Amino acid sequence: MDTQQASFWQRYGIFIKSILVGFLILVLLIPTAFIMELVRERQDRQREVIAEVSSKWASAQTVSGPFLMIPYQEKFVDDKGKVMMIKRMMHYLPESENINGELIPEERSRSIFKIILYKSDLTISGKFLPIELSQVGIDPSDVLWNEVRLCLGISDNRGIAEALSLNWNAVSSEMDPGFPPTDIAGSGVSSLLKNAMALKDSAQSYELKLKLKGSERLYFTPLGKQTNVKLRSTWPDPSFDGKFLPTQHTVTDKGFTASWNILHFTRDIPQLWKEGKQNIDGFAFGVELLQGVDSYSKTLRTVKYALLFIALTFFLYFFIETLKKRSVHPLQYVLVGLALCIFYTLLLSLSEYTGFNIAYLIASVATIGLITSYTYSIFKQAAIAIALLVFLSSLYGFIYILIQLQDGALLFGSIGLFILLAIVMYYSRKIDWYGEGKKETANETINDNSSAL
Repeated sequence: MDTQQASFWQRYGIFIKSILVGFLILVLLIPTAFIMELVRERQDRQREVIAEVSSKWASAQTVSGPFLMIPYQEKFVDDKGKVMMIKRMMHYLPESENINGELIPEERSRSIFKIILYKSDLTISGKFLPIELSQVGIDPSDVLWNEVRLCLGISDNRGIAEALSLNWNAVSSEMDPGFPPTDIAGSGVSSLLKNAMALKDSAQSYELKLKLKGSERLYFTPLGKQTNVKLRSTWPDPSFDGKFLPTQHTVTDKGFTASWNILHFTRDIPQLWKEGKQNIDGFAFGVELLQGVDSYSKTLRTVKYALLFIALTFFLYFFIETLKKRSVHPLQYVLVGLALCIFYTLLLSLSEYTGFNIAYLIASVATIGLITSYTYSIFKQAAIAIALLVFLSSLYGFIYILIQLQDGALLFGSIGLFILLAIVMYYSRKIDWYGEGKKETANETINDNSSAL
């Protein structure tokens, strides 16, 4: 019977080997998952270091205001018919808010991590129009004018570098930490106004200078009926974020300038309101000082292509093994797969010291060299080793380009995968998947032997 038909392995060996290769690909996704988790752990460690340094300097800052908090008395009759007075608070926002400032970045290091800190020098000025209390149904006689405060919200008071003084209509006064509870800001500074009653009849101007420290981001909340912000800095990698983008901005390798012009129509907040919650936080905008290369996010994106790396390399080995009639042991597949996985740990560890680009170059060259030399030791043919060298170099180069791209990554990647699939389909057509050729050869041999007898 064995001489009349091809053996089971001859008929189904290629199919079984392809199933085994596919199984090994899935197995190697296990260390890949651990590597991905390792990248996230390093990201978390970086955030912990940033939070630790920020806690001793100042965290990301949001400047809100200035705005006026105006207390007033409201009459009501209790259950016994007695007239009572209760103290309430209303908020009044400025007609104009002009902020002009400079961000001075500082790069600090803690262990292998770098943290972006800054000092800012801000001038905040503008004016308040005469207050129209009739809009909220309050009699001027019920207002506690001697308790009116101008408040400036600052998200982290530890960042205040110098004492603040307020110039209110050409009258100077010191600002103190804190103000009455409000939903505009949770912390900041305020000053009692010496001539607040003048708001009934005339516009009042204000100006204050703020030297503020922070880390990573500086945001503003547009409380003016017209808010104008101008910022400049020597930091070359800004990210303009928040509810509003700059009206104008310029970014060069020497720094950036940006300006925002925001009208009150773009925010659903009245200029004057009594007690009641307003959604202030949702309108913040500003700038984030980015580090030039976010190596962890790029490394994480690279690890997500691990399945593509392993599958294509294994398929290439499988095609060479099948077409060249050279057997490759499953353990040799595993060793090649582990080399591909170690590439990511090399990339992660090196990028913490050299940056992503140099780390990618070193890790890819080392991995390609290792796999190419190992391939030559298996097949003993320089042509096969060179072909694998070209293939891996092209694959690593292709992935590197994908990582660098943003909007075009999907298009470029889809085209690349389509071309790779076409190449795989072209070369796989030469494979005798069911051993039919071997079966025909065996049958011809049997027929020849029969004829000879």
